[in-house]
Amino acid sequence: MTFEQSKLPYAYDALEPAISAETMKLHYGKHHAGYVDKLNEAVKDTDLEGKSLEEVIQWAASDADRKGVFDNAAQAWNHAFFWECMSPNGGGKPDGALMRDIESAFGSYKDFRKKFLDAGAGQFGSGWVWLVMENGKLAVVSTSNADTPLTRAQQPLLTCDVWEHAYYLDYRNERPDFLETFIDKLVNWEFVAEQFASQGEGNSAAARKYQDAQQAFAESGKVGKAAREAKASLAE
Repeated sequence: MTFEQSKLPYAYDALEPAISAETMKLHYGKHHAGYVDKLNEAVKDTDLEGKSLEEVIQWAASDADRKGVFDNAAQAWNHAFFWECMSPNGGGKPDGALMRDIESAFGSYKDFRKKFLDAGAGQFGSGWVWLVMENGKLAVVSTSNADTPLTRAQQPLLTCDVWEHAYYLDYRNERPDFLETFIDKLVNWEFVAEQFASQGEGNSAAARKYQDAQQAFAESGKVGKAAREAKASLAE
């Protein structure tokens, strides 16, 4: 079984003028597709075949020698989540329970917006900025390169890609402008609210997946073999 690239939920030009069709074609069609292709090359004919993307991420995150597998698996997952976080009719502000929790956690929506923008702009080099649920509370966090909250017992609710390939054609080196456009005009608050509504089960499910994946691979006696084969595949 191979991993399939998640379907883009809108046309390439649907987010214009905030994000150009050219950027979307390169970002989705080249970068995201490339991560999925490399991941499939890495897991081919190993014990990782048949595992879920989340299980592969958790397995690979536990050992630095598996970084190649982790980077491609996590980037495949991060991008699939990122596309869902945007909508042609996005932007504005959330409402209902999500808005109340944002105001409780950050003081106001304005304060949340500033914290999110500052975290994204302040992320050194490539990475992501996230709104997550952690220990029952909302938090804004940033991750470097392919890192993902899935390995930190955090449930992602919202993310913005701050790798240069996400914005450079449209915004050049003005990452803050891209982030402001994202938060004000693109965020799919309906999707974020859905993640928030399921956050209780989301956290427990993530914890169970991590524990199950670790135990299954530990008991299989084939962890070393899978790691060697995946690493060798990436080196080809």
